[in-house]
Amino acid sequence: MIKRITTPASDEQISQLQAGDMVELTGVLFTGRDAAHKRMLEYINNALDKGQEPRDSLPIDLKNQGIYYTGPCPAPPGKIIGSCGPTTSYRMDSYTPQLLDLGLKIMIGKGQRSPEVIEAMIRNRAVYLVAVGGAAALIARCVKKAEVLAFEDLGAEAVYRLEVENLPLIVVIDSQGSNLYQTQPSQ
Repeated sequence: MIKRITTPASDEQISQLQAGDMVELTGVLFTGRDAAHKRMLEYINNALDKGQEPRDSLPIDLKNQGIYYTGPCPAPPGKIIGSCGPTTSYRMDSYTPQLLDLGLKIMIGKGQRSPEVIEAMIRNRAVYLVAVGGAAALIARCVKKAEVLAFEDLGAEAVYRLEVENLPLIVVIDSQGSNLYQTQPSQ
């Protein structure tokens, strides 16, 4: 059975997802790779140094939202976006716990996550979903709107706002910390 979720995601939606579930996601996703994550953490740290609310320092509101680890290719003529396959997620692991603490609920990428990220996921009731590698063109067809929101100077690594419809994903680590990579690696 495929579970359908929307973003922004409620705690109830997130808590119902179990490792191994097939998901179709509809709603808004933000994109971000290592360069964007590094810059977001710089914004957060600057806000903390000034005694300001870190959430207010970011160019996007992460509360109950999802980040898709991708760097979209330029859109071909007549298309909304180019291929946008998943990036290896561990590259964002040093930044991710702080973003989860600011309300991030869904991360989408490929590959395993660090124990620190999994701990932060459990603490913040968040999930890690995997997009199938090699399906970048299929994923692009699920994108109905794309616009650069922040860090345009980073090119493909800028933060995009994507509106997606029925994006096919797999829950690999759920909000209780069940990890498909550990329990059923062949699946």
